[in-house]
Amino acid sequence: MECTAGALCEGIGVPREVIDFEHTPGTRVVFGAGGVERAGEFVIELGGRHVLLVTDSGILKAGHADWVKGILNRSGLEVTVFSDVHENPTTEDVNACVAAAEAAGIDLIVGLGGGSSMDTGKGCNFILTNGGRMKDYWGVGKAEREMLPFIAIPTTAGTGSECQSFALIADRETHMKMACGDRKAAASIAILDPELTLTQPAVVTAHTGIDAITHAVETAVTKKRTETSVQYSKLAFALLDRGFGEVIRDPGSLQARARMQLGAAYAGTAIENSMLGAAHSAANPLTAHFDLVHGDAVGVMMPHVVRMNASGDPATAELYKSFYPGDLPARLEEHLTLAGVKRQLRDYGVGERDIAMLAAEAAEQWTAQFNPVAVDAAAFEGLYRAAL
Repeated sequence: MECTAGALCEGIGVPREVIDFEHTPGTRVVFGAGGVERAGEFVIELGGRHVLLVTDSGILKAGHADWVKGILNRSGLEVTVFSDVHENPTTEDVNACVAAAEAAGIDLIVGLGGGSSMDTGKGCNFILTNGGRMKDYWGVGKAEREMLPFIAIPTTAGTGSECQSFALIADRETHMKMACGDRKAAASIAILDPELTLTQPAVVTAHTGIDAITHAVETAVTKKRTETSVQYSKLAFALLDRGFGEVIRDPGSLQARARMQLGAAYAGTAIENSMLGAAHSAANPLTAHFDLVHGDAVGVMMPHVVRMNASGDPATAELYKSFYPGDLPARLEEHLTLAGVKRQLRDYGVGERDIAMLAAEAAEQWTAQFNPVAVDAAAFEGLYRAAL
């Protein structure tokens, strides 16, 4: 990782020297205030001439898309903007993005925004270069041909998608979320500029921050965790646990924004190397059927999953304590309260009548298999009842 703003990096506890990211899929991470000004330089370095800028309407209204487009244009680059990205992108969103890319004849993709923009850009890259449908790439390493260079510029501190080789796309008909991963889909360069997150609405800061915190917690204990991924999980949690309260109380603090953005990226790096668990499996049906924002859904479920895992496996309980020695579920609930997130599923319209359906779907989610304690539909019923 390159830290381009020394004083800022030192202020949040990040060393100025390069941090080794070699175990990730080769993503070059550039972190520091003002880093987005180098976007044109990076596109040219990767051989791009005509950029597809993938973003959403909120980023467009905030002026960030025009800002980045201007930076790219001043570098002599042609830019086509696709701004029809939606939260929790579906196969329909990806297909629309592909159509725009094909019509423009682009040779490089930039994902600007939250995880939805980056996932839509990655999904587009799969189909644009390899053909077929998103379902064809569900799993790992199913793309046979090289993809276009991809640059990720996050404007939120949440998903950590900028440091992952997966595109998370929902099937338009079934609502099943498909994790489509391939090293070729990873960003060639990720630009982490905390200044871009200063304009986030408070509610977005809260929702995405909770999402990032759950990533740090879940990745620390999955069956696929490694010594390296656990270290990233711990570092991510330390930054996010401190930064979240700061950014809620003082949204204009660049140091707090930097802690959150870097913490989210570290958590994303941990996901890349360890995957997620039952909280995300339980959250997906909630977002599909009750329109819960993803951060709320996974945040509500996380304390209950931690309690279940800790009581079901002493080794997992010790691992939780190794990076947070206090009452972790209570700490997570404090963050939810600070974020203004309702902590009972009944407040979102979920009832006892819905639990069997939700549990059956949660048990089929891909991340359930990585949870440290085995979970089936019966286990998910217990989790949903605890959260009801």
